[in-house]
Amino acid sequence: MESGRRSLAKMLVCRLWITISKALFAEFLATALYVFFGVGSALRWPLALPSVLQIAITFNLATAVIVQVTWKASGAHVNPAVTLAFLVGSQISLPRAVAYVAAQLAGATAGAALLYGVTPGDIRENFGVNMVRSSASTGQAVAVELILTLQLVLCVFASTDSRQTTGSPAATIGASVAVGHLIGFYFTGCSMNPARSFGSAVIVGKFEVHWIFWVGPLTGAVLASLIYNFILFPDTKTLTQRLAILTGSAEMEKTEGEEPQKKETQSNSEDTEMESVCQVA
Repeated sequence: MESGRRSLAKMLVCRLWITISKALFAEFLATALYVFFGVGSALRWPLALPSVLQIAITFNLATAVIVQVTWKASGAHVNPAVTLAFLVGSQISLPRAVAYVAAQLAGATAGAALLYGVTPGDIRENFGVNMVRSSASTGQAVAVELILTLQLVLCVFASTDSRQTTGSPAATIGASVAVGHLIGFYFTGCSMNPARSFGSAVIVGKFEVHWIFWVGPLTGAVLASLIYNFILFPDTKTLTQRLAILTGSAEMEKTEGEEPQKKETQSNSEDTEMESVCQVA
């Protein structure tokens, strides 16, 4: 009996680890691609300087593609601000959130490093590092990043909420990213994503005002989560359920619930096959 319990526990832990590993790789890959294509569109080539519209469209399309590819694997956060918003909204555990952010930062760094490696030296310049425009103050920059991220996170919640929609959120989230770039580019180069800012900054070593692109987006994400999950569309989770989600125990319970169901399905399938054999006989 004890041996059976240990075997089941090991199986559950193994399944949970496989699921989380796949999700972390999805976040790493998605963020790397996002930074590579997004920052790449902002590089200033002498023969064809990029327009704000071109940059916004590229971020739009890159977002739509990576969300479509990875949202079933990890939820396609691709952004520490989105992950924090889901944590505040009791939709992800703290351990998973920390792991997601680590994967996103690693992916952003890898994407930026790859882009830096394939870009000619005379084109790199500031390498798409988010900066505050000379005519804007740091307070204005934080406020703009806060507002841009707030609308993005609200869109992410609305697009992925099973109570509101069942389709792919790729197009709507991509449109939200494009809207942010169309206005935010003139203020800060438009981050809305601390990982996107981190990737470029760490490769070229420019961190002068980097804090803005953490404080603004993260604050906007928390506000958006509170607005959506507690005002616009409040859910019915109890405090006990929220604590279980926060610590990750709810995720383990979900895995435990899936295992008997899987065994039952397999057993039913075997019974059906046996009945078919008997009928043939």
